[in-house]
Amino acid sequence: MKRVCFLLKVRQERLAEYRERHAEVWPEMQAALTATGWHNYSLFLRDDGLLVGYLETADFDRARAAMDRTEVNARWQAEMSGFFEELDGVAPDAAMVPLSEVFHLA
Repeated sequence: MKRVCFLLKVRQERLAEYRERHAEVWPEMQAALTATGWHNYSLFLRDDGLLVGYLETADFDRARAAMDRTEVNARWQAEMSGFFEELDGVAPDAAMVPLSEVFHLA
């Protein structure tokens, strides 16, 4: 499995709502993530809006492409797009640029 970490920025005025939405992620969205190869997926949110995402997957590009083909992801991304800064017209999941791993303690 490859470990993937990415950063996004949640709008300050929408932090509370973002937390609420993720307290109850749709079951069909969770099922789609699992079915398309997203494992140990976590989101961490700092009070200034910095969002750190972490997941494990065999192939991130393939897992992301598989999610792009699901109807539930299209609905979720449409609802989530307004929460983020600096997306420049791309969906939040398309803005997930993996960070380079520089250290790992197994």
